[in-house]
Amino acid sequence: MTRPAEPADRVCDVLVAGAGLAGLTAAIAFAQAGFVVVWCGTDERLARGRTVAMLDRSIAYLDSLALWGAIEPEAAPMRALRMIDDTGGLFPPRPVEFTSAEIGLETFGWNVENDLMADSLARRAAQTAGVERMGRAIAAYDFSGDRAVARLDDGRSVAALLVVGADGRASPARRAAGLPVHAHRYPQSALTALLRHRLPHRDFSTEFHTRDGPFTLVPLPPGAEAPDRSSLVWVMSDAEARRREALDDTALAREIERQARSILGAMRLEGRRGVFPMVRQIVPKLTAKRLALIGDAAHAFPPIGAQGLNLGLRDVEAIVAAAVEARVEGRDIGGSVALGAYERARRADILTRAGVVDGLNRALLARFVSLDLARGAGLAALGAVGPLRRFVMREGVAPRFARPLSRPLDGAGRLA
Repeated sequence: MTRPAEPADRVCDVLVAGAGLAGLTAAIAFAQAGFVVVWCGTDERLARGRTVAMLDRSIAYLDSLALWGAIEPEAAPMRALRMIDDTGGLFPPRPVEFTSAEIGLETFGWNVENDLMADSLARRAAQTAGVERMGRAIAAYDFSGDRAVARLDDGRSVAALLVVGADGRASPARRAAGLPVHAHRYPQSALTALLRHRLPHRDFSTEFHTRDGPFTLVPLPPGAEAPDRSSLVWVMSDAEARRREALDDTALAREIERQARSILGAMRLEGRRGVFPMVRQIVPKLTAKRLALIGDAAHAFPPIGAQGLNLGLRDVEAIVAAAVEARVEGRDIGGSVALGAYERARRADILTRAGVVDGLNRALLARFVSLDLARGAGLAALGAVGPLRRFVMREGVAPRFARPLSRPLDGAGRLA
């Protein structure tokens, strides 16, 4: 890439590259912490049945930024989880149910449509002092100087002490910095859809474990014409995904109801469905000179266990905390010490979650009696052993490897 010319048209503390959920949250969080922020990127509206299930810790973080109040009316609580083995094994375990009350929580988390949450965050970013939006794609980066410089596709340039790469799985910022990525394409795709159904979900999120991957129904709030709604993530073989993608809405709804064992009654599709390839992507190094990666730019894996945005929000929390810590100590917010602190704060959490998701997915795909027995024994233990159940639930909601990097901030962006 050709390096941008200086001087830059804009100079800021933090340049956030990417207009998805993690990038929007990062722009707001940095501004609230007292940094001057430029946010670049075109709107990302996924539609096609995509939702995000945010766990209790993520809700608490959004609430600390005063963002949750505007999102909550569009979301539905997940107060109970149900896991059903549907692999056809010789000794299938009984279904297992968990309730948030068992670990003293009102709810495990909340489920909301991607686009509704993005709209809410974009409105808030536009109202936040210290955030300037330059709604253009970034065409080139120069990380060689005392500030990183980004050239936009309209010719303007931005200089920043720190670039936060929230620009997706293909991440132009990551490529420009020369950071490697390890990717694995599973022989699966995920079909996503919004559903109307006859019976109430009772705030249950239900996951069927099938031989091709999980089939998950997650609560959604009532709509104007549909009191009972859920979102679907159905992981299946690529061949089945192609076949089902070609079905009309009525035929696909019948197949969804059949796979769900009619636990929510008759189904109807709402809006467009989506089909997405299943990929695991790990970035060995999350930082480069004046660059920190967050969200899908830093990690991506199959939609199992509601990990995607929850990990991304923990990335945001950690990089903002690292920058604040650097500022308090008089250091460069984009320097090696601050970036090293961020890397250390996030590495174990990301690798642990990636390993768990990969292991669960491969265990479903493998057709070995020993693995079936082990998986069945694990589900049975979760159903019968109270301390194990509570440990697993707490670890899912608030992982041990995801502690805040520093003390919380006060309203003026100082360490409390």
